[in-house]
Amino acid sequence: MADMQPSLSSLVRHRARHACEYCRLPEAESDLPFTIDHIIARQHGGLSVETNLALACPSCNLHKGPNIAGIEPDTGTIAPLFHPRRDSWNEHFKLDGVLIVPLTSVGRVTVTVLALNDHRQLAVRQAMREAGWLLGIDR
Repeated sequence: MADMQPSLSSLVRHRARHACEYCRLPEAESDLPFTIDHIIARQHGGLSVETNLALACPSCNLHKGPNIAGIEPDTGTIAPLFHPRRDSWNEHFKLDGVLIVPLTSVGRVTVTVLALNDHRQLAVRQAMREAGWLLGIDR
């Protein structure tokens, strides 16, 4: 992001431990650079401040776009997406093998909108698992 101070970008990457804050993919495992994501998009009034920024892999960033909510697949109601600054990953998701299992409506919406269990995502997590990598889910 061209208008972001390098110190703020560095803070976001360090705080995230260089892993996507949505799917937990380590940045070192990606051929593409990760993005500093506005959790609340600028078009919705989100600011480029520490509390509104998260590190996102290319897949999560592309799928999330400016979304802040989605349709809950079980109920058809609107529910917010996972918010990395306010929500605990372990409250909304658990890892079952290579599958990210949603535990709440926030988790279900996020898994759906961000396509966290897309076949490509599952293949990457399977390859990481076979290589001995663990996803950083205990944060």
